[in-house]
Amino acid sequence: MMETKWAYLIHLLGWTLPLITFQLVALARHYKERTGAVLKAVLPPAFVIGVYLSVADHLAISTGIWNFGEGKHLGVYLGLVPLEEVLFFLLTSVLVSLGLALFTALVSLLREARAS
Repeated sequence: MMETKWAYLIHLLGWTLPLITFQLVALARHYKERTGAVLKAVLPPAFVIGVYLSVADHLAISTGIWNFGEGKHLGVYLGLVPLEEVLFFLLTSVLVSLGLALFTALVSLLREARAS
């Protein structure tokens, strides 16, 4: 078990970045020349949701609903929320948004296969 201030960030990036990379590659292969347009449609809502969840977390921390133990994160905060927690909300929102775009692509492929 990692017992450093980098623990949260390393763990977060370790599990999200490979999945986001896979999703981006799959997205680019399916949408080809429309990839940029799909990303412009998908990423802004993910950012909005990530910010919303960070604000909700800030409110929960400020009212004492929960807190974060010292020594497990870098000690950089946006409001009362550790940077790593904000990144968690942003990255998981991106994962979900890209996943929905890929699910839409899969449904489209299945419909095309049935039609042929």
